[in-house]
Amino acid sequence: MDIKEQPIGVFDSGIGGLTVLKEILKALPYENTVYLGDTARVPYGIRSPETVLRYSFENTRFLISKNIKLLVIACNTSSAISLDAIKEMVNIPVIGVIEPGAKAAVKATRNKMVGVIGTEATIKSNSYTKAIKNLDKEISVTALACPLFVPLVEEGWTDGTIASLIAEKYLSNFKNSNIDTIVLGCTHYPLLKKVISNVMGSEVTLIDSAIETAGEIKKILKTSGLEKKKEGSPLREFFVTDSVEKFLNIGEKFLGEKINNIEKIQLGG
Repeated sequence: MDIKEQPIGVFDSGIGGLTVLKEILKALPYENTVYLGDTARVPYGIRSPETVLRYSFENTRFLISKNIKLLVIACNTSSAISLDAIKEMVNIPVIGVIEPGAKAAVKATRNKMVGVIGTEATIKSNSYTKAIKNLDKEISVTALACPLFVPLVEEGWTDGTIASLIAEKYLSNFKNSNIDTIVLGCTHYPLLKKVISNVMGSEVTLIDSAIETAGEIKKILKTSGLEKKKEGSPLREFFVTDSVEKFLNIGEKFLGEKINNIEKIQLGG
């Protein structure tokens, strides 16, 4: 197969990475894609760094077996913990979601006060703070773990009373600060944009790193001469490690289109 025809591989701990895939399909509609959601082991954000690294390696090996030309780690926890190790492990371009999100936050903030919300593992890794400070050391970054947001989204509870109450509880400290920009530091969180915006107010900019990541991927493919020609129907493959039905029910809302060609697989021991 011509390398340009080879698919882009995307993995996430569950269905959240579909927010990244959605933006990739918008930016690069002709590209073939393979998506892996490790739904049997979600969430990654409460796992130890060693476990996240092991899961990430297993996901990577599976996608490499699908002959991908570029790997997207569409999971903030995996990006924070395993990006550098995976770059050393494979000989294709690898992109995470943290750097693009950090760049967008630096560009968006008006008063140099940025908030970051994410899983416990992402927040503990300090990766967003480091990435933002590397770009502009004058920016003040306040990071906050919101561990219940992932299970909420995985259950499809992205609006209504429960989601609003949990968002209010987590974000109440942010409301009394001067933060004007919040990075949604987990690919599940864009599905809670409306709820988060209701709590924080419309004057606070929410950064969805999925959009920025898709832009970076487009740039990499173009400069590497790996962009697929605009011909033929693109191939979309989906793999999950747990219930196909649950993934389809919620996943199609995430992706905004029908999901076909899906298969359940087993990873690890």
